[in-house]
Amino acid sequence: MIVMVMAALAITTEYRFGTIRATFQAIPNRTATLLAKTGVVAVFAGLIGEVVAFASVAITKLIQSNADLSINTAFEWRAVAGLGLIYGLAAVIAIAVGTLIRHSAGAVSLLLIYVLLVESLVALIPNVGDDIQKWMPFQMANMFLAGDPDPSMRAITDGPPPPTAGLGPWGALAYFAGFAVVMLAIAITTANKRDA
Repeated sequence: MIVMVMAALAITTEYRFGTIRATFQAIPNRTATLLAKTGVVAVFAGLIGEVVAFASVAITKLIQSNADLSINTAFEWRAVAGLGLIYGLAAVIAIAVGTLIRHSAGAVSLLLIYVLLVESLVALIPNVGDDIQKWMPFQMANMFLAGDPDPSMRAITDGPPPPTAGLGPWGALAYFAGFAVVMLAIAITTANKRDA
């Protein structure tokens, strides 16, 4: 959530202080400008995700040195190293939302409400809620990180239950990435049609 908030602020503060006008005057191609900004923020967010993931494993090894915390299986590598991909794609979504809304408080509020409430509350819709929730973007991101655990490594009752998104882990990542690209395309199209 912190990375998404900071990514949204990376674009909304430009609208708030009017520096986006100078940016678009210096580089009239708004698509290239927004893609470059999104690329920088997404790469930085991805690096933060990797540092956080591997630092968490290292700190956990320091706290509980006798626990088996080695990263051996494909599931374990995806759960740890895949966090950077999710951070980067979440930053792209946040940039898109910030570009569409152009107001810091509105963009941050929408991102927080959607991720923390909407995707969870969809399951409460009678008869179809669970089916809809399986296809929500951040449910898919969770499926990529935690889906299809290796049952030989731990009992299925240890830790949180495996996610039940509508696709396998790599399909879920493609779905989440597709959602991020569609959101960014909508944001860039909107930015090209309206005044800065």
